[in-house]
Amino acid sequence: MTVQSFFPPQRTLMGPGPSDIHPRVLQALSRPTIGHLDPLFIQMMDELKSLLQYAFQTENEFTIAISAPGSAGMEACFVNLLEPGDKVIVCRNGVFGERMRENVVRCGAHPILVDNAWGESVSVEKVEQAIQEHPDAKVLAFVHAETSTGALSDAKALGHLAKQYGLLTIADTVTSLGGVPLAVDEWQLDAVYSGSQKCLSCVPGLSPLTFSPAAIETIKARKTPVQSWFLDQTLVMGYWSGQQKRSYHHTAPVNTLYALHESLVLLQEESLTASWQRHQQMHQQLKQGLEQLGLTFVVKEEERLPQLNTVRIPEGIDDEWVRNYLLRQYNLEIGAGLGQFAGNAWRIGLMGYSARTENIALCLKALEDALTQCKR
Repeated sequence: MTVQSFFPPQRTLMGPGPSDIHPRVLQALSRPTIGHLDPLFIQMMDELKSLLQYAFQTENEFTIAISAPGSAGMEACFVNLLEPGDKVIVCRNGVFGERMRENVVRCGAHPILVDNAWGESVSVEKVEQAIQEHPDAKVLAFVHAETSTGALSDAKALGHLAKQYGLLTIADTVTSLGGVPLAVDEWQLDAVYSGSQKCLSCVPGLSPLTFSPAAIETIKARKTPVQSWFLDQTLVMGYWSGQQKRSYHHTAPVNTLYALHESLVLLQEESLTASWQRHQQMHQQLKQGLEQLGLTFVVKEEERLPQLNTVRIPEGIDDEWVRNYLLRQYNLEIGAGLGQFAGNAWRIGLMGYSARTENIALCLKALEDALTQCKR
C-alpha cells in the first residue's frame, strides 16, 4: 500500500474543542524551527510567560505552558501538590470532576466527594460543609467550566472559601480561559491549568499552567518524590526560569509554542474584556436561533457557559445521524453528549475564533436542515 499525504477538509469547528484556529496562528506554526535553547527562543518564552500571566490575570512567577494537553496540566497539579495520605475535597458535576477524583486516587491520596447533578454548577454551600466535616483536608479541587455539561461554577467564591479554611486550590480552567472572566490572583487560586485548543484557538497539545507562591512552597516542602518525572515541576522550573541560561529538561515543541504565543498576542490585541464580551454576545445570538428551532438548553441560564452550549436532542431525532449529516453536507462539527448526556444532548462550541456571527448563521441553517431531513 502506498500512503499519500493527508489533506483534511476545511471544517467549521463548533464542538467542545478543538476550536477553529486563527489564520495568524496557523502561519506562526510554519515559521522556521530553531533550537529550544536558542537565545531567541528563550526570549520568546519569556514573552509567552508574560502573555499567559495576562490571560490568567496573575503575577505568579511560575506561569508556563506544559508540553502536553490539558489532561497533563491536570495531572501536573495533582502529582506535584499531593502526597500519599492527603485529603482532597473534589467537586464532581461532570466528566472532568470525575477525572480529578481519579488523579487523587492515583496519587495515593483520599478524595472527599462533593457531588452536584450533571448540568449544575458546584454548590459552594456543599463545599463549605465538606470542609467543615474534614478540617484536615489539604486541597479543594474543582472544574471552573465543566466541558461535559456546559456549566460554569463560581471559582471566585470557591477560591475565597478555600483560603478562609487554609486549603490550597486546584482549578480546571481548560474551557474557561479567555472565554469568561478568570482572575487567578484576585480569586486566590493556587494551581490553575488550561488547554491551548479551546478559547485561545491554538492547536491542541499545550497546557497553560500557573502556580501560586503557596503552591510552589508546598511542592518544595514535599517529603516524597513527585511520582511523574516528566511532570515534576521542580525539574521544569529550571527550564522556564527567568534566567537567560536554562537547564535542559525536554525538547520543547518549538513551533507549537510559536502558535500559542501568536494566539495570546491576538488575545492581548482584542483584550480580555472584549473577548469575554464577544463570547457572551455570540452566545446570545446562538441562543435566540436555537430557541427558534425549538431546541432547549440543559443548563439554566445563570449557570451557563457562553462558549459551550449543551442542548437537548428532540424526541425522535437520531443524534449520530444529525452530526454526520452536518459533517457531510456542511463541513460543520458539533459535539456529542458525554457520560449521562450521551445520545441525549449536543454540545455546541463558541470558542475563540469559532465565536463568530458567520459560524452561528451556518450552524443554525445546518441544524434546521438536518432536523427537517431527520423527521422525514
